[in-house]
Amino acid sequence: MQITITGQHLDLTDSIKNYADEKIGRLGRYFDHVSNAQVVLKHLPHEKLSNVVDITVNAPGHVFHAEVHDADMYTGIDLVADKLEAQVRSYKEKLQDRRNDQPAGLAAIVEAD
Repeated sequence: MQITITGQHLDLTDSIKNYADEKIGRLGRYFDHVSNAQVVLKHLPHEKLSNVVDITVNAPGHVFHAEVHDADMYTGIDLVADKLEAQVRSYKEKLQDRRNDQPAGLAAIVEAD
């Protein structure tokens, strides 16, 4: 998975980049072919919750997006990663349920036997 990390109005340190890369990289275990993820870290100096973490993940057939405003950048990365993981898990469960459902006609044939 290719992860692009950019910063707006802040200097990105290696520790923040590595932390975001590690957290977002966990999403790769849900999909075999996640193509890319874009992470945008913003600092808004005139707001109370001055850090914004915005992540968009492109996966086969779906785009996942989450955004979190928080005072601490590391906490924001944790929260947005948890949100994305919940979205991906829900999507995967929905896909599995659809694959396991039998067509209505087939269910009637099985019951008749």
